[in-house]
Amino acid sequence: MAKKLRVFVGLSGGVDSSVCAALLKEQGYEVVGVYMKNWSQDLPGFACPWKEDYYDAKRVAVQLGIKFQMFDFEKEYRDKVVDYMLEAFESGITPNPDIMCNQEIKFKLFLDTALDKGADMIATGHYANTAEGQLLISADQNKDQTYFLYRVSRDALNKTLFPLGKYKKPEVRKLAKKYGLITATKKESMGICFVGKVGIKDFLQQFVKTKEGNILDQKNKIIGRHDGAIFYTIGQRHGLDVGGGLPYYVTGKDMSKNEVYVTSDIDDAKLWRKNFELTSLHWINQPPQNDQKLFVRTRHRAPLTKCIISVTNQKAVVVLSAKQRALTAGQSAVFYDGNRVLGGGIII
Repeated sequence: MAKKLRVFVGLSGGVDSSVCAALLKEQGYEVVGVYMKNWSQDLPGFACPWKEDYYDAKRVAVQLGIKFQMFDFEKEYRDKVVDYMLEAFESGITPNPDIMCNQEIKFKLFLDTALDKGADMIATGHYANTAEGQLLISADQNKDQTYFLYRVSRDALNKTLFPLGKYKKPEVRKLAKKYGLITATKKESMGICFVGKVGIKDFLQQFVKTKEGNILDQKNKIIGRHDGAIFYTIGQRHGLDVGGGLPYYVTGKDMSKNEVYVTSDIDDAKLWRKNFELTSLHWINQPPQNDQKLFVRTRHRAPLTKCIISVTNQKAVVVLSAKQRALTAGQSAVFYDGNRVLGGGIII
């Protein structure tokens, strides 16, 4: 009789990872649940939910009759994800910590640690699919998380299972109830990937020094004050302390002058781009051919847009079929050829 494959499942304490573990056990794998402790620091007015999530993950493991462990990655997470995020914001760009977490923690550190401890493969509750080292979009295109996974390596994908890839979210909730999981009705966590309900501004205020500065409109007229240029991103409308009754949108900022620039014109050229450049490229398999026609997603849930890409060394130039609003330095552009994810890079 063939030995069962041993799969270490990242159990976050949420419904998706819980169903992921239940499905794998039902499919005949030897499943080990693992809670990754990435962050435990409380912030003023916000208690870090890690203990609640840890105990929910442990309860699910008990319900399923599987072994359970905790991997403490807090130091590495601070070094690889949090410090990266803080440095990026301080330089004036808007990073995506979820993407860096997947690259450095879940599909590198967790994978390596699991393999060292006897795993054959790992699994997570992401909505994505894989096939022969390829990353493919999930059946639930509304929940698809391939945008956040584009920096995962081919080798890691070959060692990873995504059991939820063929399901839609309502089906996953139904499965959780079918299995009687205690997380079946648990709400999804929002906010920063590692601090639960804390918003990005509340988090940044604890770690970076900021000072007030001027907000200038498209005519270079001072129309208000901001409480730190670091908090504002291209296209932002809410959170601007300006009067006049008109909606204003952030078009840029100057970190050295501590100024934020806005416009009341939704058609302002500074808000719209058809061409942009990328750096820090990552291709899962082969890079695309120059002038290859693809689809690109420039932020999570943004519509796929037709584009042409040209790659030179570690940079790429992208030409969109139509202008897009609020392309933001520091965010990722991810490229798709049909349902296959090729990779992507960081917008500059």
